[in-house]
Amino acid sequence: MHILVLLKCVLLELLVVNCESSIQGRIVGGYAPAPHSIKYIVSIQTTKSQHFCGGSLINKYWVLTAAHCNIGLDQMIIVVGDYSLSMYEGTEQFFIPHLLIPHPKYNKTTNNADIMLIKLKAPVYLNRFVTISLLPRQDALISEGKVCQVSGWGFTSASGGQIPSTLRTVKLPIISTARCNGSDSFNGNITSNMICAGYSAGGKDACEGDSGGPLVCEGRVYGVVSWGNGCADARYPGVYTAVSKFRRWIDRTIFGFYGRCYKY
Repeated sequence: MHILVLLKCVLLELLVVNCESSIQGRIVGGYAPAPHSIKYIVSIQTTKSQHFCGGSLINKYWVLTAAHCNIGLDQMIIVVGDYSLSMYEGTEQFFIPHLLIPHPKYNKTTNNADIMLIKLKAPVYLNRFVTISLLPRQDALISEGKVCQVSGWGFTSASGGQIPSTLRTVKLPIISTARCNGSDSFNGNITSNMICAGYSAGGKDACEGDSGGPLVCEGRVYGVVSWGNGCADARYPGVYTAVSKFRRWIDRTIFGFYGRCYKY
């Protein structure tokens, strides 16, 4: 019995270390939503079934995520219909990516244009556990103070802690670019292709660990989890890729494969 307990502890410790090295961030100050209530969210996993990024299903064949989630076509598995990563629920669908299309202007140094499309080899079966997310129109604005929702899998505290087995979500207000770019915050590093969201007191956030996951405002995916400085820090809100700035690119990319844009 003692040996089994020891092995279990060692395995848990290794899991935490591995996830810390690959995830590096987490939903902090959030809660577990009702199972399968966020039906468009995608878990991007390694071929060893380790979650490392999130995404949004925007078409039966297409997933929207962050460009910095690109670890190589042959290293990914896309999972839809998931809620608990620690158990098989029978609602999951597993897919192999066919193409990874990061935005051509993605800059890994500045994090600008941190957005990527993944085309799946087979279409997703839409049902009561899996739906397609809506996107904002080109250059649509979301006002300061608007409360949005970001979701993902990962650690639940800034210091690491226990890995949640289920999806987590948190609500955050939009922060103006001017405030986010202030000298006491990101000091000019926020571009027009980015959105900031968080509380002035900190405590609630999503970081790189939930990378690629959706920031949903007014029922549409306005943001993609991109980067930040630390996690849930009052001075540094979370930074998201502004999806409305890339809506035309998204449609044109999909148009090139289908001969028409998908409906929205």
